[in-house]
Amino acid sequence: MTDRDETEARIRDLIDPFNKKGIAISGDTRFAQDLEWDSLTVMDFVASVEDEFDILISMNRAAEIETVDQLVDAVRQLEGER
Repeated sequence: MTDRDETEARIRDLIDPFNKKGIAISGDTRFAQDLEWDSLTVMDFVASVEDEFDILISMNRAAEIETVDQLVDAVRQLEGER
């Protein structure tokens, strides 16, 4: 398992409690459109990602992240900046 795979697996685990409709998660799953998350859910989820990976995701950065793959890439980049 690569580091990216591990990051994606951890993010998928974090998605589970927020995935009320049981949508199948893939790299191109979109948070707002596919999972139908509102802004409050997104903020709660971002907070859980920040806690899990010990990073900070700016509001501007969070607004640009639409898919699981984009989030994995952003987390890996932010981890590299620590």
